[in-house]
Amino acid sequence: MLKHLLQGAILMSILVATTLQAAPRDLIIDTDPGADDVVALFLAMASPQELNIRAITTVAGNVRLAKTSRNARLAREWAGREDIPVYAGAGRPLVRKPIYAADVHGEEGLEGVEVHEPRQGLAQGNAVQYLVDTLSSAEPHSITLAMLGPQTNLALALIQKPEIVKGIKEVVVMGGAHFNGGNITPVAEFNLYADPHAAEVVLASGVKLTYVPLDLTHKVITSEARFKQLAAVNNQASRRVVDILNVYVKHDMDLYGMPGGPVHDASVIAYLLEPELFSGRRAHMVIDSREGPTFGQTVVDWYGVLKQPANVLWLNEGDAQGFFDLLSVRLARLR
Repeated sequence: MLKHLLQGAILMSILVATTLQAAPRDLIIDTDPGADDVVALFLAMASPQELNIRAITTVAGNVRLAKTSRNARLAREWAGREDIPVYAGAGRPLVRKPIYAADVHGEEGLEGVEVHEPRQGLAQGNAVQYLVDTLSSAEPHSITLAMLGPQTNLALALIQKPEIVKGIKEVVVMGGAHFNGGNITPVAEFNLYADPHAAEVVLASGVKLTYVPLDLTHKVITSEARFKQLAAVNNQASRRVVDILNVYVKHDMDLYGMPGGPVHDASVIAYLLEPELFSGRRAHMVIDSREGPTFGQTVVDWYGVLKQPANVLWLNEGDAQGFFDLLSVRLARLR
C-alpha cells in the first residue's frame, strides 16, 4: 500500500512539474510595425504553446501610429490570429519631437508586400489604459512585455500608476547600442533615440529589464542560404517574410557593408522562446537624454568600473543559425 502511495505521489509530482513547465508565458507585445516587427509578430503568434499573447499594443515609431496600428492588424490577419486584440497607444514621444524611419521601412512601414485595411478593427480603448488596467489586476510578476519600438506606452502607464510594476515579470526591449555604435546617430539606436525619456522612466521603475541591442542583432543576420531556408517553408507566411526582408535588409547591408541584414525585433521573441540561443551580462546602464550628439545613447558599464548595481541584462551574443532555424520551424506552423 505504501509503495503504491509513493508511486502515486511521484507520478503526481511529475505531472505537476510537466504542467508548470508547459504553461505559456503571458505576454503583451508593444510594437511599431515596421518590417522586422511583423517578422517578430509572426514568430510569436506561431508559438502559442510558449507564449500566451494577451494583446498587441501599438506606438508611433517606425511610421505614424495609424500605420503601425494597421500593420499590426495586418500581421495578425496574415497569421490567422485575429483572436488577439490590438490596442492603439501613444502617437508621439513623451518630450521630444516625433521622428520616423520611413527611409528604412518605407512610407507604409512595410515594403515588399501589398498592404490593405485589415478585416478586423482595433480593440476599444487606449493601449496605455489597457496596460494600466491589465497590470494592476495581474498576479504579481506574471506578465512579460516585449518592447519592439519606443517605450512610450509603458512609460505613460508607469507615470499614471507606478504600482503596476508589481504585475510585470520582465520587460524585454529591442533597443540600445554599446559596442556596435548606433543606427540613427553614431551612438544611438533608433528606438531609444525616438523616446529616450520614456526609456528612462522604464529603467527607473526597477522592473526586471533585458536589452536586445544592436550589439546582438547585427550578429544575427540574413544570408543567401538563410533566405533559401525560409523560402523552402513555402507557405504564405514564409513568402511574406522573404518578400519583406529582401527589401528591408538592403538598407543595413548598404550602410554597414554587411553580407546580410539584421531582423532586430524578432530576436526579442526568439529570446523568449529559446533563451539559450543568446548570452550577455548583467550590467549598470544609463540613458542619455541630454540634447546634443549623445542624445539617446545607452551607456553600459560592461566592466563594472562605476561599482553601481546592475539594472539590465545586456545581451551581446546570439546563435544566428539557431535563430533562423527557429524562425523557419515556427513559420511552417502558419498558413
